[in-house]
Amino acid sequence: MLDIKFVRMNPEVVKENIKNKFQDDKLPLVDEVIGLDQRNRDIKQEVEALRAQKNKISKQIGGCMAQGKKDEAEELKRKVQENADRIEELSKEEKEVEKKIKEIMMVIPNIIDPSVPIGKDDSENVEIEKYGEPVVPEYEIPYHTDIMESFRGIDLESAGKVAGNGFYYLMGDVARLHSAVISYARDFMIDRGFTYCVPPFMIRSNVVTGVMSFAEMDAMMYKIEGEDLYLIGTSEHSMIGKFIDTMLTEDQLPQTLTSYSPCFRKEKGSHGIEERGVYRIHQFEKQEMIVVCKPEESKKWYDVLWKNTVDLFRSLDIPVRTLECCSGDLADLKVKSCDVEAWSPRQKKYFEVGSCSNLGDAQARRLGIRVRGEDGTKYFAHTLNNTVVAPPRMLIAFLENNLQEDGSVKIPEVLRPYMGGMTEIKRK
Repeated sequence: MLDIKFVRMNPEVVKENIKNKFQDDKLPLVDEVIGLDQRNRDIKQEVEALRAQKNKISKQIGGCMAQGKKDEAEELKRKVQENADRIEELSKEEKEVEKKIKEIMMVIPNIIDPSVPIGKDDSENVEIEKYGEPVVPEYEIPYHTDIMESFRGIDLESAGKVAGNGFYYLMGDVARLHSAVISYARDFMIDRGFTYCVPPFMIRSNVVTGVMSFAEMDAMMYKIEGEDLYLIGTSEHSMIGKFIDTMLTEDQLPQTLTSYSPCFRKEKGSHGIEERGVYRIHQFEKQEMIVVCKPEESKKWYDVLWKNTVDLFRSLDIPVRTLECCSGDLADLKVKSCDVEAWSPRQKKYFEVGSCSNLGDAQARRLGIRVRGEDGTKYFAHTLNNTVVAPPRMLIAFLENNLQEDGSVKIPEVLRPYMGGMTEIKRK
């Protein structure tokens, strides 16, 4: 969420940013919110003047009563009441105006970084760099669920009966591999200096609206009926929410946390045939990383975060690439974002396995996460997040890239301690 003062002083910048995000339907909101802001300031000024006048008249009433001027005192009392009525009327309008300002400001997108490429959607995202050599073996790579079934490692049919489409049972060595990847990712991030955390898996609505846009909320979040609670779609929401309404000192920054959680998502919309199986599901587990830092340090931490994911995937012998998200593919709160994509030898292309985002002070402004500087000045922190690993998609990349000709899957050396020393998974 932008600062209303910034919008007031830079309306053309805000409008140009909206155009760059191809959201022209939001252009009228800029002038509307500026008008509301002016009305809000006019109300405050009038209320202040009325209160000053009311105090002045109240003092005069005492003097008139002391002098026996009852008629004049009554007239002054009438004026005091008129002022009180007007103040009450204006105060009611002020609340309505401020509510409307907040609603609009929550919809106007954040100012994107100048380095972000301009494009309408994800088809115009820009490749930054590749890491590792993509390999397509001479032997066939089956679909990921077929590989899992060859190890008796997945049961979609039973999950469909129990919970419906978008759920699964992982079994045996595949389930163990899933847990091993999560445990390895946890220790990988701890070794990089991040503090491990297991957060609440439900959050209140004020946290939800603080960390994401309304469009994202509607497409992702499951609401707990009868309670002000939502199941988290990713632990970054709960982790950023940890700092709601806090005043941090500069020596407490940066806050670097890595968290484990299950994730729950509606996954609205139609998806292609390549997204069946465990590619796009309603429930999965994930290791996440978040940073709360000073504004001048957020660009540095952005690079640290996405490199962590690249390094983790490369340690598991999985080729990846980074992709700069264009303006039209950025969620409204994001300043800059890049995807990490893993190589699929079966599809002969890359697919998304993680997303790194710098949100500037947008989340901090919504949630009230402030910092007190050494000189006493107060400002909003910057927040960032990135996926360490989400095993459903990681499993797809892992199985395809480590599948051997005989149908077994090799276990990279770094993962073997988490797999009881196993060097490969063999077909049942």
